[in-house]
Amino acid sequence: MTSSSIRSTGPDQPYSDTTAYGNGPNDSITDTAENAAITHHSVTLDARQIAYTATAGHLVTVDRSSSTPTAKMFYVAFTEDTPNPAGRPVTFFYNGGPGASSVYVLLGSFAPMRLKTEMPNFTPAAPYTTEANPDSLLDKSDLVFINPVGTGYSAAIAPHVNKEFWGVDQDAGSLRQFIKRYLTRYDRWNSPKFLFGESYGTARSCVLAYLLHEDGVDLNGVTLLSSILDYGQAGNPVGLLPTLCADAWYHKKITVAPPPADLPSFMTSVVTFAKNDYAKALAAFPNADPAAVQTLSNYTGISPVVLTSWEGLNVSDTDKLGTLHFLTALLRADGKALGAYDGRVLGIDTGIAAAINPLSGGNDPTMTAVNGAYTVAWNSYLEDQLKFTSTSSFTDLNDQAFANWDFGHIDPTGAQKGKDVNGNTVLYTAGDLAAVMALNIDLKVLSANGYFDSVTPFSQTTTDLQNMPLADATVRKNLTIKCYPSGHMVYLDANSRTALRADLAALYDSTVNDRPAVQRVLALQHAARTNKA
Repeated sequence: MTSSSIRSTGPDQPYSDTTAYGNGPNDSITDTAENAAITHHSVTLDARQIAYTATAGHLVTVDRSSSTPTAKMFYVAFTEDTPNPAGRPVTFFYNGGPGASSVYVLLGSFAPMRLKTEMPNFTPAAPYTTEANPDSLLDKSDLVFINPVGTGYSAAIAPHVNKEFWGVDQDAGSLRQFIKRYLTRYDRWNSPKFLFGESYGTARSCVLAYLLHEDGVDLNGVTLLSSILDYGQAGNPVGLLPTLCADAWYHKKITVAPPPADLPSFMTSVVTFAKNDYAKALAAFPNADPAAVQTLSNYTGISPVVLTSWEGLNVSDTDKLGTLHFLTALLRADGKALGAYDGRVLGIDTGIAAAINPLSGGNDPTMTAVNGAYTVAWNSYLEDQLKFTSTSSFTDLNDQAFANWDFGHIDPTGAQKGKDVNGNTVLYTAGDLAAVMALNIDLKVLSANGYFDSVTPFSQTTTDLQNMPLADATVRKNLTIKCYPSGHMVYLDANSRTALRADLAALYDSTVNDRPAVQRVLALQHAARTNKA
């Protein structure tokens, strides 16, 4: 395992934690200590050597009213060693699930070190390698990776229990309290502040950004990676189709003449087709226009006969295991299935493998390709380089949190936007994002999406953002939508990670260097906190 060089100055402070962090719904702890392992390192980014401190440990969140302890939350922070840290941006990262720790975004994206994988191919078994990350954002911002309650080493403090934090509003509220505690503990209230959420973490970011605003903590920027902002549109075939066509393009199964010049231009054509001719064909089936059906076949690489068997041209149709028919049909002749999270990734789909539920554990081809590497590399990195050890098992993914999640959500208008009258999940958080963007008119938002991600399809995300209730044209200019030739975890593709890093660097530079905007954000924050005093 390689690493960035460890500084010779400043003593490291290892920490061994003997608290038992249960991850069940009724588990809790009594320990309220804020301990951490502290280590010192350096990394070179764009020819500049950056000395930084890594802090792995816990902060205690408190009830907003009583200030009594509610949860002990595990985090890892990478902060540049500088005489004036208060002036540096600070970015809070988390994954989604719900029920996911921040391991994936920490070891995969923009921390100083990253796990080396073979994506889109399977990453062989140990030994694995972590390496200095040339795409790290540490030159632009300090980086804080948060593990929500029930993940990592985070747990409720008695008399509270974990499941009290397992819900849309409960979860966002606990992260709000963590961020406020971090700002106080490390004197970062006056720093430019950013959120970076992935997958369900994007829904979390929308709710969290608004809750922070309500508590007088106004953000400078939000990055939404692989968004799901309207659960009512999940599985919409019109929004899904372009992603499946991207998969077919990658595997050279499209039959378009002349061949598209490149993926982006092909996607432009497919999005237009999906919203018009394909939508009409769906509505008209079984009397769909034969020309539209043939075009659909040319774009997807699936024969018209098979397409018409999927609930009448519905490309979001699934088998009994919940897998999209498309993912197992495209390369059936080769005995391969495509990954839902990244359609470039292939898995065996013959014999017993064809009967294994890809939604159980990490059996989707994409997750299978990297899960083992993440689990081993993270535990090794945490113990060997960050010097934090625990007698508890680190919870990467908590299925219990997902199974017990409360998807009810009260939006900024007081309306129920999480469940319908029948209790079905219809979570809608794009409205929360629109509200906070309208209130904090300097907030910049970057939506980053992978072309090959059929879990949170890029075209549906674009539509959701276009349809969110934000009418002001000037404020809408603060939203940027980008797509990359990668999957759900965009950063696992080397070229896409570098491209996303460049877009993020531009976001930080344009935001932090806009001094009038920064002052307006700080004034808004000060006014809100003063009014609450």
